[in-house]
Amino acid sequence: MNEVMISKDFNVRESDANEKLRLEPLSFILFGATGDLAKRKIFPALFQLFLVNRLPQSISIIGVGRKKLSDYSFQTHVKNSVYDYSRASNIDEIKITEFLSYFSYQGLDVTECDGYNLLLETVQTREEHMGIPENRLFYLSVSPEYVQDIARNLNKSGLGSTKGWRRLIIEKPFGHNLKTAQELNNHLVHEFTEEEIYRIDHYLGKSMVQNLESYDFANSLSRELWNSKYVSNVQITAIETVGVEERAGYYDHAGAIRDMFQNHLMQLLMMTAMNLPDNVNEDVIINEKRGIIESLRPLQKFEVANNVIRAQYGPGQIFNNMVIGYKEEAGVSNTSKNDTFIAARLWIDNSTWSGVPFYIRTGKRMKEKSTKIVINFKEDLNGLEKFKENMIIPHQVIITINPEEKVSFKINMKNPLTNTTEPLTIDFSSKSENVPEAYELLLFDALKGDARFFVHWKEVELTWKWIQPVLEAFEENLVPLHLYDSGSMGPEAADSLLEEDGFKWI
Repeated sequence: MNEVMISKDFNVRESDANEKLRLEPLSFILFGATGDLAKRKIFPALFQLFLVNRLPQSISIIGVGRKKLSDYSFQTHVKNSVYDYSRASNIDEIKITEFLSYFSYQGLDVTECDGYNLLLETVQTREEHMGIPENRLFYLSVSPEYVQDIARNLNKSGLGSTKGWRRLIIEKPFGHNLKTAQELNNHLVHEFTEEEIYRIDHYLGKSMVQNLESYDFANSLSRELWNSKYVSNVQITAIETVGVEERAGYYDHAGAIRDMFQNHLMQLLMMTAMNLPDNVNEDVIINEKRGIIESLRPLQKFEVANNVIRAQYGPGQIFNNMVIGYKEEAGVSNTSKNDTFIAARLWIDNSTWSGVPFYIRTGKRMKEKSTKIVINFKEDLNGLEKFKENMIIPHQVIITINPEEKVSFKINMKNPLTNTTEPLTIDFSSKSENVPEAYELLLFDALKGDARFFVHWKEVELTWKWIQPVLEAFEENLVPLHLYDSGSMGPEAADSLLEEDGFKWI
């Protein structure tokens, strides 16, 4: 296959790093400050924002956790996190010392309201000292069972009563099923408004995903070719080579359907299927995403087995190394029927996508690590047989999110030397070595109050409504649990799902 590589920096949002963006002073109160997510993602992201002048000139960052730590011990913890996980190279000691001066720490049992009074005193003292007008951002990097307690105690203690603005960031999972998601939201909206709640899905922080709404080519293709007249099918893949690692306790109750499908892949579906006008703003994106999920054809429980494949990895080889199967993983029952692979066929019943199947798959212990979106275009019907005979693939747009960021166009052209039709690949690859991490972009958006790349409640509720019959079908064993070898591309049943429609996975 011929290939043409064109270097183009698609990282459009990095350009505003040098702009003099005036962010309002604020208090950043981080619950779960001694946890793994804070260490690996949040502190390094904040440090990178600091380096490129994307933090307010006056910011108080208060870590909250169960451990009893001095400010100095906590600052040392943050410093180690930056050195271990930051993408910055040659870290300047003067810079990191200035960065650490923003941090203090408060030990707290988040379930006990009394302790919040001391936290309030700390917040207010620092706000007065630093000239912060009671703008408060609460980040809940905690287990889901603590979210309701913290939200309630923030208001009960007076921490949530501010003269400025307030925002609440929460991590997934947003419920375990439709009922628990609705219960959680009912508690949250009793304490905070929907506009104040920022639900993080880190896939929406990936620059290639964010750029789906801003590429020049995407906008033009949306208007002309990004529809059922020209597209035969769309494939969304997010697979990885790792197994459950040390997450068995959580994963064996969640499975791929909850861990990846209900949130990350549904968000990619919405971002891919959006049809945006020239003038795009936060409200437009939110409404477009909601419109897509509202148009998603629902599945009845008895239809699930015909449209959804579930599977579990067995032993196999990953990079020539033998690995154990899922049931042999530490913490997993040898009778577990949990899914580690999901493939599904979905339909969007609107004027743009009517009749176009969307195929989605995700799995662990796969042959490769890859996240990509493939748009397959229809071929000239008169020449279809010739294309099949010569095994020529249809015209495609492939948006690769992981392991590298690039957009590829695959088209078929006649070779004048051989007089045969051959596929040609044109790659538009981001060559930037300074691509921001997902949490950098999302935290910056939260600091400035831009919620376009956060998950809104209606998206959560509607995705759970679509997923609920699937969960019930799984629980009632109405859907076979296939097995696949580690190091493969999943079960044969996933291939058959596309073959029924005359397609194959790309």
